[in-house]
Amino acid sequence: MLTPLLRQTHFRWFFAGRLVSLLGSSMAPVALAFAVLDSAPGSGDLGVILAARMLPLLVFLLLGGATADRLPRRTVLVAANLGSALTQGGVAVLLLTDRYSLLPVAALELLSGVVAAFTTPALRGVVPQLVDRTLLQQANAALGSANSATKVLGPSLSGVLVVAVGGGTAIAFDALTYLLAAGCLARLPLISAAPKRQSSTVLRDIRDGWTEFRRLPWVWTVTGAFCLMNLVQTGTWQILGPTLTRQLSSEAVWGFVLSARGAGLLLMSVLMYRLAVRHLLRLGQLASALGALPLLALGARLHAPWLTGAAFVAGLGSAVSGISWETSLQEHVPAHALSRVSSYDDLLSYLAIPIGQLSVGPLTQTFGGFRVTATAGILYAAAALAPLASTAVRRLPHARAEVS
Repeated sequence: MLTPLLRQTHFRWFFAGRLVSLLGSSMAPVALAFAVLDSAPGSGDLGVILAARMLPLLVFLLLGGATADRLPRRTVLVAANLGSALTQGGVAVLLLTDRYSLLPVAALELLSGVVAAFTTPALRGVVPQLVDRTLLQQANAALGSANSATKVLGPSLSGVLVVAVGGGTAIAFDALTYLLAAGCLARLPLISAAPKRQSSTVLRDIRDGWTEFRRLPWVWTVTGAFCLMNLVQTGTWQILGPTLTRQLSSEAVWGFVLSARGAGLLLMSVLMYRLAVRHLLRLGQLASALGALPLLALGARLHAPWLTGAAFVAGLGSAVSGISWETSLQEHVPAHALSRVSSYDDLLSYLAIPIGQLSVGPLTQTFGGFRVTATAGILYAAAALAPLASTAVRRLPHARAEVS
């Protein structure tokens, strides 16, 4: 499947770097959670540590986007992966030497969040520099397949390592994967995102990025939809999903549901490698509405087979949506502004997540968990389909279809 892309040396190194990094990153959350809970059970440390990573990610995203548009993206990615290796390595040392303490671990995770803010925009911007415009969908499908496969394998592998040798070892492995990824990414060409502008400042670049973001109606329309979708879905699914599933069935069913969603993601990522459509973004928005199905199934109190099937279909839709969005941005946003536009997209999408998470508890107490979940499913589907009212979204052309 990957033969045409892997013939291209630079993409081959990029794919290898992303694959090994994604494997480590998929293992780290499980390992960190169990390691912290073992070291400080019932203390609330895990919530503090997770928040410590999320906050700087939001704060520094725009700076990360501007940096990735000013400097060679290879340089940004290599530096970011080395920084992640240091922060994760520091956490691993604290755990392996039984010197766990909330303050140093939270500080390291905070630094990890800062590094992640520079990584995400650069990753999205570097792909068009490595492959031809007509191969962007295939490249994103290949990367999506790697991401989905590691999400299926990584948590299970991490669980085995935690039981066998402890969470510190699994986090040390994550640090090692960042080092290996940095080595792979260092083989990429040193291409600047845009010519240097002597009079420009980072703040001016951030403002220019906002101007570019507003100039593209299909971008801010879909970003607004993602914001609403994250607002009603993420917290509801993360908090009420396992709770309500246990009421209807058992804890084991929740694991099957998550695995089914991962299987759907992986299968569709593979299929998207060959799919050619005239309006990819339109297909992506239609498919994203399928993400409402698990919420609706749970809200309707459907039992395990139906809920698992809904999660599988939602995974299919999520893969189409993600690949179509990545490809559309890379095809139609000017290369010199791609990382900045992407950072605004990520920031506005991510900001809604903690709001939704904090709202789930009060809403559940007032209306009940099943009603909140069903309502979230309806709102999610409506938000996913709303951008299709925009002509700019419906008619955005797809480069691969233009040459098919």
